[in-house]
Amino acid sequence: MAEPPTPPHRPPPPARPDRGRYGPWLEAPRRRVHAALDRLHPGLAEFLIFGFKQGWACLFGGVMVGLIIATRLVWRPDWPLHRYDALFLAALAVQGLLLGLRLETWREAKVIAIFHLVGTVMEIFKTAQGSWTYPEAAFFRIGHVPLFSGFMYACVGSYIARATRILDLRYSHYPPLWATALLAVGIYVNFFTHHYMTDLRLVLFAAAGLMFRRTRVHFTVDRAVRWMPLLLGFFLVTFFIWIAENVGTLTGSWLYPHQAAGGWRMVTLGKLGSWYLLMIISFVLVSLVHPPRRPDWAAAGADAEAERAPARYGAVPLGAEARERE
Repeated sequence: MAEPPTPPHRPPPPARPDRGRYGPWLEAPRRRVHAALDRLHPGLAEFLIFGFKQGWACLFGGVMVGLIIATRLVWRPDWPLHRYDALFLAALAVQGLLLGLRLETWREAKVIAIFHLVGTVMEIFKTAQGSWTYPEAAFFRIGHVPLFSGFMYACVGSYIARATRILDLRYSHYPPLWATALLAVGIYVNFFTHHYMTDLRLVLFAAAGLMFRRTRVHFTVDRAVRWMPLLLGFFLVTFFIWIAENVGTLTGSWLYPHQAAGGWRMVTLGKLGSWYLLMIISFVLVSLVHPPRRPDWAAAGADAEAERAPARYGAVPLGAEARERE
C-alpha cells in the first residue's frame, strides 16, 4: 500500500517585530495577548492590534487628558495646591515614572522637552494677544501661562516619537530635511506675524501639500507592512487633537474667546487648520531627534516597484522587509 504523499513544508509564521517596543515590564502580557489574538480572524486581530498600538503611542497624552478630567471633577478652590500646579507636578511625575519603568526612552524625553519649550513660547505670545485664556490661578507660570500647558504640546511630540518606535514608521519620497525645516519655521513664524500682517496660512497649506504630496508613511501593525499618504496621517492625528481640545475647554482648563463670553461651545472647526499646521511643525521637530528612515526595500532601490503596489492602504507586497514579514 502506497504511503500518502508528504504535504509540502510550510515554514512557521515570522516572529512579530514587537519585542522590546513596550518595555521589559510588558513582555509577558504582550505574548499572552498575541496568543489570544492568533485565534481571531487575521483582519480583526490586526485591527485590534492597531488600536492598541495607537493607544500605547498616546500613553502620555492619554494620561494628561485623564488628569485634566479627573482634577476638574474633584478639585476644590480652597485646596492649598492650585489645580494647574497639580497638573504640572503630575506631568513631571508621570515623565519620571515612564523613564524609570523604561516605558519611554530618553530620546522621547528630549522630544517632550523641546515641545514644552516651543509650546510655552507660543502660549506666552498667544495669551497676550487674547487668542485664549487660562481662567484659574497658578504658582508655576510665566505671565498668564501655567507651565502645565507646555506639556499639552509635548503630548503631540510624545505620540509621534512613540509611534515611530512602536509602529516602526518608515517614509518613502520624503522631502529633504532642509526643506521641511524651512516649512516648519515659516509656519511657526506665521503664528506670530499674522497678528500684524497678512496671514500666509493658505500659502503654507499649499506648500505643505506640494512638499508632501508623494510622501507615504509605512507602518507595521502586526506582521504586514501597511502604508498611507502622510498628509492623510497628519489630518487623522489633527482630528483627535481637536477632540482633545474640546475636552480641555469643556473642563475649563483653557478657554477660547467665544467660550469665555457665553458659556462652553464646541471648538470651531477652523482650529483643525491651525492644528494641521502645528502637526507639521511637530513632525519636523521629532525628525530632528528621530531622523525619518526609508523602508528596507526603498533603501535597496525598489522605489519604482513600490509605486506599482496595487493596494493603496494594504500591505506593501514587495522588498525584502515586506516579504520576510508576510
